[in-house]
Amino acid sequence: MARMGGRRHLKRLAAPEFWPVLRKEAKWAVKPSPGPHPASRSLPLLIVVREILGYAKTYREARRIIAEGHILVDGVVRRDYKFPVGYMDVIEIRTSGEYFRVVPVPTKVMALIPISREEASYKLCRIENKTTVKGGRIQLNLHDGRNIVLPPEESRKFTTLSTVKISVPSNELLDYYSLDKGVLVIVLGGINVGRVGKIISISEGVRHYRKLVAIEDVRGGTFYTSLDKVFVIGISKPEITLPIVPGLGGKQ
Repeated sequence: MARMGGRRHLKRLAAPEFWPVLRKEAKWAVKPSPGPHPASRSLPLLIVVREILGYAKTYREARRIIAEGHILVDGVVRRDYKFPVGYMDVIEIRTSGEYFRVVPVPTKVMALIPISREEASYKLCRIENKTTVKGGRIQLNLHDGRNIVLPPEESRKFTTLSTVKISVPSNELLDYYSLDKGVLVIVLGGINVGRVGKIISISEGVRHYRKLVAIEDVRGGTFYTSLDKVFVIGISKPEITLPIVPGLGGKQ
């Protein structure tokens, strides 16, 4: 994939391979604005409205729908048609009352899964980093650009690459799922993107995020990926709706 940073425009041929756009239909594609997700792991809101949801047929129609405030992302109205939408984001269509969550799926990489209004009130976020801020408090840096500041004594149990459950748009911390053996995870990238399973083992390594992880899928098969590509979605059952996961209890 060609370099996407440093330029105002993006050609369709240089867009990420998983974008659902016809490469030779036109020359240019919508380039995502700087935001909570990197361009390589996100979709511009205009493409979501036009190509995925099918609410518009043309560029102008999609821009108008977004500008009029019909689309909410994580409970906040987004009027920027270039706004990047990424993993675990909750999309609400105000006029129709529909709710969707962005989840990784095999081959397509990203898909919008219909969810209930109750489930749309929260999202899962992965802890990418922990930093110390003013007053000695600990800040959790989440995968979607959010930050949660906690007292030092409360932050000890939180580890990087683990998952927190937060309410949207209030950002209230609801639950915590530690990255450990036996937890349920979904793969964010690579050839195993979208696969769901339980962690069997985590090998030791010099760099934490590059450790090798063995995962057992719902059919009993085992596959491997690196630790930075796994996302904890629950302990014994998934906390989010998944496309089709036979053999797993909970939300499906």
